[in-house]
Amino acid sequence: MISPDYVRMMARYNQWQNQSLYTAADGLNEAERLLDRGAFFGSIQGTFSHLLWGDQQWMSRFVGLAKPQATGEQSAQFYSDWQELKKLRIAFDQTIINWADGLDAQALCGTLSWYSGLMKCDYTKPLWGLIVHFFNHQTHHRGQVHAMLTAAGARPDDTDPILLQGFGEM
Repeated sequence: MISPDYVRMMARYNQWQNQSLYTAADGLNEAERLLDRGAFFGSIQGTFSHLLWGDQQWMSRFVGLAKPQATGEQSAQFYSDWQELKKLRIAFDQTIINWADGLDAQALCGTLSWYSGLMKCDYTKPLWGLIVHFFNHQTHHRGQVHAMLTAAGARPDDTDPILLQGFGEM
């Protein structure tokens, strides 16, 4: 099982990495951000859009926030305005940190039930495992963005969690 400290660290890691990747992507022009690079969600911006959509989807399940008004198939095109996407990402990263800061060990012991639009069925899973999935999903797709940015000539920061300021102190 995970601890509240793990969740707090991963929330801050998420924010740190998003800042790095969005800063690197700002160095590209719109055509470069929208270029289909063969990733699962096509482009750098499409993958960023899917990531925000996915985070909003999971947080709607974790704490009852509003679900994004798009399906998973629409997630790569859901946030098409770069400036708006960046603004929403910054705000939502803080939402994730605030949620993480409010968790205690007891909260991680529960289960979560939801209907999966992707799998077309109901699920009930341990909350702690879903939180691990939540952060793993972010890391997976940010890794894709990091590779696309690097191939495009941008230079995002290192991704090692140990370099996160305050690592191990939360």
